Amino acid sequence: MPHDRDDGHGHEHGHGHGHGHGHGHAHDRGPVSYGRAFAAGVSLQVGFVVLEVIYGLRAHSMALLADAGHNLGDVLGLALAGVALVVAKRKGSALRTYGMRRASILAALFNALSLLFVTGGVAWESVQRLLHPVDVHSGEVIVVAALGVVVNGASAALFVSGSKRDLNIHAAFVHLATDAVISLGVAVAGVVILRTGWVRLDAAASLTVSVAVLAGTWSLLRRAMNLALDAVPEGIELERVRAYLLALPGVTAVHDLHVWGMSTTENVLTAHLVMPRGGADDTFLSLVAAYLDATFRIHHTTLQVELGSHAEPCALAGEDAI
Repeated sequence: MPHDRDDGHGHEHGHGHGHGHGHGHAHDRGPVSYGRAFAAGVSLQVGFVVLEVIYGLRAHSMALLADAGHNLGDVLGLALAGVALVVAKRKGSALRTYGMRRASILAALFNALSLLFVTGGVAWESVQRLLHPVDVHSGEVIVVAALGVVVNGASAALFVSGSKRDLNIHAAFVHLATDAVISLGVAVAGVVILRTGWVRLDAAASLTVSVAVLAGTWSLLRRAMNLALDAVPEGIELERVRAYLLALPGVTAVHDLHVWGMSTTENVLTAHLVMPRGGADDTFLSLVAAYLDATFRIHHTTLQVELGSHAEPCALAGEDAI
C-alpha cells in the first residue's frame, strides 16, 4: 500500500476517474502574502535612492551614484515581485487553467536579469573612473553609505522568513542583502579615501563589489531560468520519485513522468502507472498524492493508471516520447 503520510495541512485529496486517471493536490499552497514587506521595502529604497543621487552628485562619488542606479533597479524589481505575488493568487480561468501562478517565475527571472544588467553598467562606469579619477568628498560618502547599510539591511530582513520557501522572495532578499554589502564596501572605501587621499579607490571598490554581485546573481538566474523552462525544481530528485512510484503495490511500470514548477512555491507531477490488476481507487490515489506532497514537496499530482494491454499500448510509453 502507499505510505500513509499526512501532507501537513490536512487538505489533500485524490480523484479517481472512470478511465483510470487520478489527481490529488494539497490546498493552501499558494504564495504567502508579503504585500506589506514589499511596500515597506519599496518605500525605503525610493527614499534612499533619492538621497544617494543628491549626495552622489555633491560628493562627486561614482560609487554612490552607481549604487543609486543599482538600488533603482531593485526598486523596480521589488515592485514587480510584489505585483507578481498578488497576480499569482488569481484563480484559473478557461484560458489560463493554472491561473497566473507562473507570474512569480517570470518576476524572479526578470529580477535576476535586471540585477546582472545594472551591475554590468556599474562595472563599466567604475572602469571609466579608474582611468579618469575625480576628487571625492569622502565624508559625505561615508555617512550616506553607512545609512545604506542600515536601510538595505532592514529591508532584507523583511524577507528572511520566506527566502527559502519562494524563489521570488529569495530574489528580493538577494537584491537587498547585496545592496547592503555594496553600501558597506562604499563606506569602507570612503574611510580609506579620507585617510589616504587615493580617490581611485572609490571606483575600485565599486568594481570589486560588482564582480561579487555578478557571481552571486548567477545562481539566482540559473534557478529562475530552470523554472521558466519547466526543469525539475531544485531539491526534488526525479529518480527517487520514480523509484517510489515503481515500489507502489500493483505497479509494474512508470512512464511519461514529469515534475515541474507551476510557480516559485508550487510543484506539479504527472505520470502514467501501469497496474495490470487495477486497484487504483480513490484511497490509493489520495495516499500517493499525500506522500508525494509531504516527502518531495510535490503539491499537485495527476496520475493515469493503465492496465498494460499489449493490444493498445500507451502512445507515451516509448523512449522517444516526451
